[in-house]
Amino acid sequence: MVIDKNNLPDDPAQLKKIIIDLSLQNRVKDEIIDKEKEKYSYLQEKYKTLRRLLFGKKSEKLSPEDEHQMRLFNEAEDGSEESPSAIDDDTETESAVTRVAGYTRKKGGRKPLPEYLHREEIIHDLTEEEKACPCCGEERPLIGEETSEELDIIPAKVVVNRHIRKKYGPCACDGFLEKEVPEIKTAAMPPRLVPRSIVSSGLAAYIITSKFCDALPFYRQSKIFERIEIDLSRATLCNWAMAVAEQCAPLIDIMTEEIRGGPVIHMDETTLQVLKEPGRPAESKSYMWVAMGYTADEKPLLLYQYHPTRSSEVPRKILGDYCGILQTDGYDGYNRVANANKLIHAGCFAHARREFEKAMKQSKKSKAAYKGLTYIRRLYRIEHELRERKLAPDEFVERRRNSADPVLKEFNNWLLAMKDEMLPQGYTGKAVNYTLNQWDNLIRYLDHHLLTPDNNLVENAIRPFVLGRKNWLFSNTPRGAESSAVLYSLIGSARANALEPYRYLRYLFDRIPGASSKEQLRGLLPDMITPDMIKLVD
Repeated sequence: MVIDKNNLPDDPAQLKKIIIDLSLQNRVKDEIIDKEKEKYSYLQEKYKTLRRLLFGKKSEKLSPEDEHQMRLFNEAEDGSEESPSAIDDDTETESAVTRVAGYTRKKGGRKPLPEYLHREEIIHDLTEEEKACPCCGEERPLIGEETSEELDIIPAKVVVNRHIRKKYGPCACDGFLEKEVPEIKTAAMPPRLVPRSIVSSGLAAYIITSKFCDALPFYRQSKIFERIEIDLSRATLCNWAMAVAEQCAPLIDIMTEEIRGGPVIHMDETTLQVLKEPGRPAESKSYMWVAMGYTADEKPLLLYQYHPTRSSEVPRKILGDYCGILQTDGYDGYNRVANANKLIHAGCFAHARREFEKAMKQSKKSKAAYKGLTYIRRLYRIEHELRERKLAPDEFVERRRNSADPVLKEFNNWLLAMKDEMLPQGYTGKAVNYTLNQWDNLIRYLDHHLLTPDNNLVENAIRPFVLGRKNWLFSNTPRGAESSAVLYSLIGSARANALEPYRYLRYLFDRIPGASSKEQLRGLLPDMITPDMIKLVD
């Protein structure tokens, strides 16, 4: 409406109508402006996110300025910041500790070399002239020694195991021919890991550890063998690894049974490219699913399973008749499985933390993002302090609940208040809504001592696979992907039970060809092996 101020009506009623019309127009314009401001704020946040993804740091670690900012909303905790149990992303690696008025300081120091390593003694002595007394010429008495050690390495020693099977012919006695026995007897060949091949259990353990622990692809290993004049092609190494995995497949079935009978399973998944999947283009995205569970005596086992899709049918198949607690991230496929199987579904505070972390990095002035991170940090501090005490399970659960419940209640009230204040499409609004939507699952970690606030146990177990994937990039066939899943399962479970992977695999490969019963196979799983049992394996 255009108003001519020089030609206004004198009638008060008409003037009131003009004022009302203008007021309505202004209200509409204000609403449009507010919406445009919201859109601008959202686009600005999105621009900053894309810019950070392209050029910024990828770590979730807070800068010193961020730490200082968080303390502005966390005065109650300032007195405890010097506690050694505070949750920080930096980890201390020193070995010795010193108690210093109110806190623990760790000293630097080199760890002693392992006792099981062979020692080569190199004697350093004085010459005969140096030993002689300058007065009488007699030899000085030996009063002691000073000892120091250095670590040496001998490059890979490759040997050929020549199996010689003795053959015996017929006896020369008169009665031998009357007996219906073979004329020639030959000593039996022990069961082989890969029949009719030249690979030993030691070599198989070496190449598999190199690829699946050290992320060294088979084509690089082939080049390394070539330098010492051994011709082992990439295809040969691949075929051996697949044959070994198929030999070990029954162990995976037993491991699956074991974790289905346990109290808690953590699950996650990551992508994988498989080139020659039937009916799919080479660039299709497949998945490696990972489940970390526990035996009846709460020893950890890891299961990797390849599948072409991210369908919820995959975790449903892995879980089978499992009826315990399932801890995952917020992927909806897990919700469907938990609901269908009537499982207790625990969530992951790490994902909620990442949402607030995104918001904080978009706007250094976002008090709400800092406040949300502060609440989560308090929960992690409680968890860490109680874990450090190594309490009995029941006592741990009780103390954790008593300490965390007030923080969770305060956090939830704050989230509900923030929901009405934050723009839902903004980063802080998304963080608030994500946390509220996941709330019932997030707080279930309080119910069991094997649960933590996040799902990082299984996410950390995926990291070796992700690191390896950066080097070998893809699997050629589904058979190769399935074999990789078997071998990652064995190595991941070995690590989870504090077993050195190469020594465990060699121990396993020496014995699995002769293991015929389920009981014998069960005895070869990582949770049944101690480090001492494999320490002397060469």
